[in-house]
Amino acid sequence: MPNRLTLCAALLLGACSPPALLNRLNTVTPGDSDARRVAGGVAYGSDARQKLDVWAPRSTGAAPRPVVVFFYGGAWVSGARGEYGFAGRAYAAKGFVAIVADYRLVPQVRFPAFVQDGALAVRWARDNAARYGGDPKRITIAGHSAGAYIGAMLALDPQWLRGAGVDPKTVRAAALLAGPYDFLPLTDRRAHDALGNWPRPEETQPIHYARADAPPLWLAAGTADTVVNPHNSESLAARLQALGAPVTLREYPGKSHVDLVKGLSKPFRGSAPTLAESSAFLLANSR
Repeated sequence: MPNRLTLCAALLLGACSPPALLNRLNTVTPGDSDARRVAGGVAYGSDARQKLDVWAPRSTGAAPRPVVVFFYGGAWVSGARGEYGFAGRAYAAKGFVAIVADYRLVPQVRFPAFVQDGALAVRWARDNAARYGGDPKRITIAGHSAGAYIGAMLALDPQWLRGAGVDPKTVRAAALLAGPYDFLPLTDRRAHDALGNWPRPEETQPIHYARADAPPLWLAAGTADTVVNPHNSESLAARLQALGAPVTLREYPGKSHVDLVKGLSKPFRGSAPTLAESSAFLLANSR
């Protein structure tokens, strides 16, 4: 296997993005052999950004597999599904049919277009997961950072899935890493660019839609996260708990914003047990 430091240097000199670097390291690290990409660049809408990849276990089971739709981060301005194959492979190795979806980004669009894209990706999963061994009755969501925001909006505000022709109960559970859920006023420039166009700012906040009958949520935060304050997960968890909704707050002492998504990759799985814990939660709540 190539020396990791040598590979890192080569990729950095090639102006490789951090997620792409992580994904490349993941491909040369042993493990997750019972997982493969079974479809790539599949359109779920008419826009060039509305495409997804599908990952699945190599082995076939007697019963259909649970499904997870993963949304990556990037502050709503960057990201590409090809850079997050490590996440698709990781969840497929845990027994899921895993879908990694692109979505439209700022400045092409503003809120709520990326949430609407997420709903369309879930609709595609409902309609097509069975072709790859997935169970359309066991659809879950996972996401990191801005992707966790999309996941939270889909799980908490029924209008987006309904608008895509999907019963909101289709989403059985969500495991969300380091997401922004309660962040008014919009002081961050990227958040303002993505959401500031909306005339009623509170409607851009996942916490605004907390409800007692929400699907089970697993909210993970690193206490050393300086990108998305852990307050976001703590605040949403407290609101859901007060309403009697099923929610689990998992805080990782000393872990950063990046540590949580790195924990999904093979070379850095020791940075945080996010893969084992999120997949166990989704499996338990998709039955």
